[in-house]
Amino acid sequence: MKEKGNFKEGKISRLILSQAVPLTLAQLVQLIYNIVDRIYLGHIPGDTSALALTGVGLTFPVISLIAAFTNLFATGGAPLCSIARGQGDEKKAHSIEATTMTMQFLNGLLCALIIFSLKKPLLYLLGASDNTYTYASNYLSIYLAGTLFVTMGTGMNGFINLQGYASKAMKYMIAGAIINCALDPLFIFTFKMGVEGAALASVISQFISWVLVMHFLLGPKAVIKLNLSDLFKPIFSLLPKIITLGLAGFIMSATNCLVQSVCNATLSIHGGDLYIGIMTVINSVREIFGLAVNGITAGSQPVISFNYGAGETNRVKQGIKFMAATGTIYTFVAWIIILLFPGFFLSLFSSDVQLIDTGRVPLLIYFSGFIFMSLQFIGQSTTVSLGKAKQSIFFSLFRKVVIVLPLTLLLPHIQGLGVLGVFLAEPISNFIGGTACFLTMYFDTYRKLDS
Repeated sequence: MKEKGNFKEGKISRLILSQAVPLTLAQLVQLIYNIVDRIYLGHIPGDTSALALTGVGLTFPVISLIAAFTNLFATGGAPLCSIARGQGDEKKAHSIEATTMTMQFLNGLLCALIIFSLKKPLLYLLGASDNTYTYASNYLSIYLAGTLFVTMGTGMNGFINLQGYASKAMKYMIAGAIINCALDPLFIFTFKMGVEGAALASVISQFISWVLVMHFLLGPKAVIKLNLSDLFKPIFSLLPKIITLGLAGFIMSATNCLVQSVCNATLSIHGGDLYIGIMTVINSVREIFGLAVNGITAGSQPVISFNYGAGETNRVKQGIKFMAATGTIYTFVAWIIILLFPGFFLSLFSSDVQLIDTGRVPLLIYFSGFIFMSLQFIGQSTTVSLGKAKQSIFFSLFRKVVIVLPLTLLLPHIQGLGVLGVFLAEPISNFIGGTACFLTMYFDTYRKLDS
């Protein structure tokens, strides 16, 4: 690239990989924020480790809800900003970025206040028992103190990527992760703080990443430089477009929250705390293996968006084809690895023998349609990159609300499936939803790019 963030020059595959590799590493770091707590808590000596792990697992829907509101502005603002840069409209790109920053600031404050005020009824609604509520409540109370750092740090990170500085965004996330990994064992084991220590370590590390992200965006190296005064100068007329496009990312995260809530509640009825703990571990494994395909699709977005804004339809199609090929191959290989070593991945997150032995079959069932998940990601990423909000919103709702939720509630009552029916809902939805999303994108968007 002759200039930072100019994706109109150079080989498409190389440009995407130059974004995807550091983005994947950055997402790995973000994942570390979430799963390293579970790894340490699942290995606390004594009989409390399974309850602590289950308690933290109960907070997943709440954390997904915070991510949903972060994505509402992040996944809407970043592609629009990239399209504006491709069109050569730097003033509009700056306005989009500044408006997104303001909304992430307000988002962090409101999410923390509202969730904290509803904490107790919310956690019991999500499947907490008297045995697990204390662990969930203590973890969530401290985690919410860092909500602003999550919405602004994570939510604005994409604006560093689209300016051609994906490696810097990765380094900022890594800095926070190193601190998190160092503080977790110190707080959990040395200071014997348990779940409170895990949450505190996450907040501190998120704060560090937030400081670094904002330092860059406000600093001289940024292609689109922000000022603190921009925080108070949002262009509200841009919000409808940002929110409309961001609804796809919002719905994907919000429906994750809804599905996790329904899964936990259903598992609490049919299987109890043990199966909620198993679902916690399975979600952690899914997050690990979803990293690369997330990185590929996220790395493709700024490249595709920029070239779409510049009218380079042939390069847009090249980007879509490369994203589809690499995403599909990766998820197939990942699926084989999980089939071969289910016990290993369960033991990563827990030393509880009963949880590991009981969790093997649910893990294999849950991941049996993993390859089709990439089709959903590819289809939605393409439509978001091109600013086509309606398709992305529809398929976000279709897979989770129309397919997963009804199956989660119905399958446990069919043919004596019980708790296994909850885990079976995921591969069925991946197959139906992923295939429908990809084919619609291909026939309704990809083939019409030259017309």
